[in-house]
Amino acid sequence: MIDWTRVLITVPAYNEAENLPVVIPEIRAAAPGAHIVVIDDCSRDTSREVARSLGVPVVSHPVNMGAGGAIGTGFQYAVERGYAVAVNVDGDCQHDPRHLADVVGPVLEGRADVAIGSRYVAATAYRTPLVRRLGMLLFSWVTSRFVGHPIKDTTSGYRAYSLEVMRHFQRELPHDFPDAPFLIALARAGFRLLEVPVEMRARERGESFFTFGKSMYYPYKNLLASLIVAMRPGRRARRTS
Repeated sequence: MIDWTRVLITVPAYNEAENLPVVIPEIRAAAPGAHIVVIDDCSRDTSREVARSLGVPVVSHPVNMGAGGAIGTGFQYAVERGYAVAVNVDGDCQHDPRHLADVVGPVLEGRADVAIGSRYVAATAYRTPLVRRLGMLLFSWVTSRFVGHPIKDTTSGYRAYSLEVMRHFQRELPHDFPDAPFLIALARAGFRLLEVPVEMRARERGESFFTFGKSMYYPYKNLLASLIVAMRPGRRARRTS
């Protein structure tokens, strides 16, 4: 049985006013007692007002900081309040909250420092466009080489993090694309990564972070960042237990 009062659920939101009234009730149903915070990444719509109308606290960025910036803000919020685990559930409804216990459980039980909700460790109905899927296979191979064991879904943002991870990385997180480079940095710092199978859903409403331009330069920037992280001297995390 999961003690949800020790868990913070961070919901990054960029123009997700249409989706928040769906995802927040789903989270509450799946994780009764968990605390929720919406990280508003300088939305141009009414995401802030919608989140507050649902009774959820909001931390707003004055400028758009991207996915990594939202995760870093969530880390800071969780560390300041002493949560044992923080789990990221995107505000676009693609992360199914019914899998929250699967993602949080291994970290809360001490079996992993980071649990990744993966679309590809089991059969799934989720379909990725071919070109993007080929890029994901490349980053899976690169990440697995440096992590030391297979990581099949490097771009999944559906992740749970221990308090130690958040303390270590709240000021060192890559702000643009916290995917393969961040997973490599986690492994080099000595943290244990575990993938758990989840189902994800296609976006139906709102605006995707991956515009055409970002999709074009993402593979090159992410690969370069991964190699830089892998080659620079690593700083091992200090264990507190």
